[in-house]
This record gives sequence, structure tokens and C-alpha cells, in this order.
Amino acid sequence: MRINKFLSSSGVCSRREADRLISAGRVTIDGVQAELGSDVAENSVVCVDGRTVRPREETIVIAFHKPVGIICTTSDKERPNLVDAIDYPARLFPVGRLDKDSSGLLLLTNDGDLADELMRSRNDHEKEYIVTTDRPLTDEVVKAMEQGVPILDTMTKPCKITKREGRQFHITLTQGLNRQIRRMCEYFDYKVVSLHRIRFSTVNIGNLEEGKYRKLEQEDVDLLKNTKI
Repeated sequence: MRINKFLSSSGVCSRREADRLISAGRVTIDGVQAELGSDVAENSVVCVDGRTVRPREETIVIAFHKPVGIICTTSDKERPNLVDAIDYPARLFPVGRLDKDSSGLLLLTNDGDLADELMRSRNDHEKEYIVTTDRPLTDEVVKAMEQGVPILDTMTKPCKITKREGRQFHITLTQGLNRQIRRMCEYFDYKVVSLHRIRFSTVNIGNLEEGKYRKLEQEDVDLLKNTKI
């Protein structure tokens, strides 16, 4: 097994983050510094920063209702972070991000391969949000936003928008560019007042209370792994 897949399947991080750890010289295999593309034998001892990595036995996915103010990281360098908010007994990392000023459904897992698959834009996993802006969207803006908006040197994928009462609207995306919804609104001179995610692919936030989490049942994890919406 390649070293980056071993680290992701063991729940250390995603494959992309594993490549960064390897490039930084923080990973060893049987006492020898690993290189990108190194193989891990069945009885190899793999260490990250001197700590032995043990293969993961169970895929864990939790749904967390992130409050505004929590930073989507497990790094001690930024606080308050997900470790502070959840204090889960196993090492987990977030699937994508919700910015500090946003709230709602965030998935965390110990399965790096699953996280990679869920975050790949080409897999078209839907993410649904309720957004409040400083004034109601016009029908013209809704139509234009659904077709695609030029931000971050690219054109956003088509999305689905449903206007609600007042200044709120539903939006469903199949990609996750940095602060995408806020940037899309800013393009049309709207300011986002609140942004709340209610669904990620097959997982809904339901009645999960703010600041609380629930562990997904195995059938829900299997559905998440096998479904493209």
C-alpha cells in the first residue's frame, strides 16, 4: 500500500495532507524517512512525528452542528477549534470547511479516503444552505447566480436557488470553493448576514442541536460512501 493511502486509511489525515507530511519529512517507515510514493509492507512500522500509526479498525463519521465562532480546524494554533467544541475520543478531521462566521452541518471522519471522495467537486455531492442577505434577491440575480458566477478565477458550477420569505433563500451547491456563497453574493453587491448549512450529500442536520453531534449509523456511512447526488 502506498504511504499516503496508508495514512489516510488509518485515519491520520487525507491523502493530500499525507503528501504534505511526507514532503516535510515528518513520516518514517521502519525508521527510514518516507518519500512520496513509498510502499508500506504488511509488518512495516509507520510513524508521524515519531508516533506510531496503527491501522484504523472502524470508519467513524459524525455529524456536528457547528455554531458561529468555531474554526474548522483541529490545529492547536487556532482557537476555539473543533477539538475544543467536540472533544471526541477518536482522532477525526473535518470534511471540507464552514467558515468561522457560518453555522450548521459539518461532517468529521477518521477515513481520509472517504473525506477525499466527498470533497472532490467532480463527484457532485450536494451541499444545501439557508442564507440570509442584507436585502431580498431579485429574480434576475437568482437566475444569473444559478447559471454561474465568475469568482476566484473560475466560473461556479450551476446551482439551485429557491427564494424564501424576506431576505432568505435556499441554495444547493455541488462544489466548495473558498467562501463561495459569500463571494457569489458579493459579486451582485449583496452582503451575507447569516449562512447555515442543513445538508451534506445524504446527511441532513435534522433536529441536531447547535454545538451537539451524532455518530452516523453504519448504513448511513455506507449510503454516504456509495451515493452521488
